[in-house]
Amino acid sequence: MNVFEAIKNRRSVRSFSDRAIPAEVLEKMKLAIRYAPSACNFQPWHFIIVTDAKLRGSLAQAANDQLWMAQAPVTMVACGFADQAYKKMGGYDNSIDIDLAIALDHLSLAAVEEGLGTCWIGAFKEEEVKTILNIPNNVKVVGMMPVGYPATANLIRPIDESRRKADSEIFSTNSFGQ
Repeated sequence: MNVFEAIKNRRSVRSFSDRAIPAEVLEKMKLAIRYAPSACNFQPWHFIIVTDAKLRGSLAQAANDQLWMAQAPVTMVACGFADQAYKKMGGYDNSIDIDLAIALDHLSLAAVEEGLGTCWIGAFKEEEVKTILNIPNNVKVVGMMPVGYPATANLIRPIDESRRKADSEIFSTNSFGQ
């Protein structure tokens, strides 16, 4: 599978089978994260690989009761260190949100190639997640991503082009709106 196929086939999966992720596949997911770019290559991140069913259930509750999350055999929790990040990046105080989003996207695309499903989780109670996973106060939880095999083999539907904005609404050349 090439990268464009992975991009076209990636979908948010919210129903997972109980099939375990083989260790060698999980290693590939970790490698995808390790190779993700970051501002000045600072890599201001730490990922917690949550495999414990009770912890996954607690994380699902902390994610505004998105209980389906607990079905996935793995939840990746993306944490960032503001003091290790590039400062004053665009409209942000530092680069951790962007850096970790890039790393999570690498994970999601690598997962597609391995037949795995993922879903970005940005809605959660950060303090609860920190308590559940013993995350220090100086660390920011940027996002979570359940990872697993989709419950339904033919879950990926073709892209409905009518639901995608036209190029003219998304792109301009040399000047905004041109």
